[in-house]
Amino acid sequence: MTGEATNDTTTGPRTGRGAAGRPARPAGRPRSREADTAILAAALDLLIEHGAAQTSIEQVARRAGVTRATVYRRYAGKTELLVQALEWANHDHDPGFTGWRDLDHMLGEWAEHLSEPRNRVLLRRLYGSVDDYPELVATYRQVNGGRRAGFVREILARTRDEGGLPPDTDLDVVQELLAAAVLGHLGGHPDDEDAGQIKAYLFAIMKQLGHRS
Repeated sequence: MTGEATNDTTTGPRTGRGAAGRPARPAGRPRSREADTAILAAALDLLIEHGAAQTSIEQVARRAGVTRATVYRRYAGKTELLVQALEWANHDHDPGFTGWRDLDHMLGEWAEHLSEPRNRVLLRRLYGSVDDYPELVATYRQVNGGRRAGFVREILARTRDEGGLPPDTDLDVVQELLAAAVLGHLGGHPDDEDAGQIKAYLFAIMKQLGHRS
């Protein structure tokens, strides 16, 4: 169950068929790129501010400055919209990103990301909705589990090959434990920790996994 009806009791317009059996012509003007961006940005902001259950299509339309019908012409419902907002904000296809220089660079960037309260709230919102909106966590994992996950493994393998980790280190386990460490920090540490403190925390985890600087 996705919880789609929560705080969103309306349903989107159906395409239907014309009286002569022909597909009904879509209503409204052609899509606007500005409206597309405004809708996705509004959906992401509301997800962060209120969570999935307390976000509605009507709220998104109001925040984006469009009509509810404009939103429904693009998305069948709230869950689909939130999934698209996550994909839009967390795309994994940036051609300019070619990985990290080394482990220090990677964990430093992670720490910078986790030092931003908005990013921390988003992650907690996503994992807090795992039972009612499993599509959201699945989407986040998917968009962050492609090229970037490959780059993470590349850094860990290089670290091991250069003697920074024991030669028999299971890199899959290390990668899983680093992901768990991020969730542990989100739930067990205050949001006002700076990037330096978070980076030290991540390296402390790595030390327990056998990392040697």
